[in-house]
Amino acid sequence: MRTDLTAATTAGAIPGYLAVPDGEGPWPAVVVIHELFGLNDDIRSLTDRFAAEDYLAFAPDLLARGNRISCLVSVARSMSSGQGPAAEQILAVRDWLAGRDDCTGKVGIAGFCMGGGFAIVMANQGFDVSAAQYGRLPKNLAAAVAGSCPMVASYGARDGSLVGAAAQLEAALESGDVPHDVKEYPEAGHSFMNHSSAPKWAAPFTRGMHAGFVDTAAADAWERILAMFEQTLR
Repeated sequence: MRTDLTAATTAGAIPGYLAVPDGEGPWPAVVVIHELFGLNDDIRSLTDRFAAEDYLAFAPDLLARGNRISCLVSVARSMSSGQGPAAEQILAVRDWLAGRDDCTGKVGIAGFCMGGGFAIVMANQGFDVSAAQYGRLPKNLAAAVAGSCPMVASYGARDGSLVGAAAQLEAALESGDVPHDVKEYPEAGHSFMNHSSAPKWAAPFTRGMHAGFVDTAAADAWERILAMFEQTLR
């Protein structure tokens, strides 16, 4: 089953996109966190990809409440701190998934761009595994990864907005003794797992990122994500 729906959670009604694997569960689950552009077809496709690998996947729409600009400001603050309304919604979705009859109770988080930042800063808040794709690092990285679940992270070396982020994240995870797989792809920039282009309004935010799909990097990143998730969630 693939459908838009509203999850009834402890943080209220949270709209999003649910992808349920074919066959008979229960399955481990994944909370898929979208980019700055919101819950779009790219994120739905990525959520479907997890379901195709037998993960119950839900992508919450973190920009559904109120004015888009004010939502973006609030969500960005949550991404930096791991607290606030957006973080509370993510945790509530995790608990909602874990409590479903078709879930094993194990839940990972996977984020892209802005969502990648959430996957880093919330990896020590009760998830079983984290996949951070081109995620911005929080100001207090050491505190954010202290007690983190295992993490797989992917960056593009041509992404001018995240120069050195992969090395910094790997060093922090090593220092915190967190199981991890961090890789930077020399041929890729930002959003190398996404097929669609950024909307026109986002142009000021994407300069110097060399954003765009790169098949070699995307394929390898998926293999690494699935390997880490298989090891930790099954």
